[in-house]
Amino acid sequence: MVFTPENIFFMGAVLVVVSIVISKWGYRFGVPTLLLFLFTGMLFGSDGLGLQFNSHKDAQLVGMVSLSVILFTGGMDTKFKDIRPILVSGVLLSTVGVLLTTFITGFFIYYLSEWTNLGIKLSLPLCLLLAATTSSTDSASVFNLLRSQGIGLQYNLRPTLELESGSNDPMAYMLTIALIGLIGSTGEFSIIEVIGNIIVQLAVGAALGYVCGRLLVWVINHINLPNPSLYPVLMLSFILIIFTLTDFAKGNGYLAVYVAGLVTGNSSLSYRRETNTFMQGITWLL
Repeated sequence: MVFTPENIFFMGAVLVVVSIVISKWGYRFGVPTLLLFLFTGMLFGSDGLGLQFNSHKDAQLVGMVSLSVILFTGGMDTKFKDIRPILVSGVLLSTVGVLLTTFITGFFIYYLSEWTNLGIKLSLPLCLLLAATTSSTDSASVFNLLRSQGIGLQYNLRPTLELESGSNDPMAYMLTIALIGLIGSTGEFSIIEVIGNIIVQLAVGAALGYVCGRLLVWVINHINLPNPSLYPVLMLSFILIIFTLTDFAKGNGYLAVYVAGLVTGNSSLSYRRETNTFMQGITWLL
């Protein structure tokens, strides 16, 4: 099928309707909704009904916008009292945990490459690079599963997993960039520079997220708009601005929007009910 504006609208709407309908079955039988969405995509995709989508740039754009809003909404639904007891363990999981995952998975791939008959034959740095690209948990999946399925986890596991998934991207990004540099380097690779970049991404992302979250709360509480429906739209625009500004400042935009969501959700906010309803709906759509 050739994509045109008309059939993009039609097929997009059909996919959303089908996903919503099958999600009802998922709730009934306890199947994760996100898994059903994945099966829907496979059914309509190149190996199913034959829809072809090969634009990496478009996929990246949709993914960036979607994940930013999902992380912000997840942050809004998380209470500081839940985060405070597990702050250290969550940060350790999102940094040291990602590092250990990369090395364990990378050496396992290298073992399969060198000591089996699979015929892969990959170098150790390349095996580590493959592992680094999959070392961070997917925030959208984690928030969806924990919040939509009503999973009862004990010992603060839910906030720990949410904090880890919302803050592990900087480490995974920098590991990936560092290993690419190592593979293509001619002896100029610097581990100190990599560590410095990771610290900068975490620090700038957290700081700008906090400041922008405070600014967002102040603006919403003082702007006094005549139409209450514009408050959620204003918040949505702020999310994209926070992500972009943080990226320009060499910080991690995803961490920034998550922290901004935490600050916003734990502050006194005008029109909170209307805003929460809008954000939940747009998050499900994304």
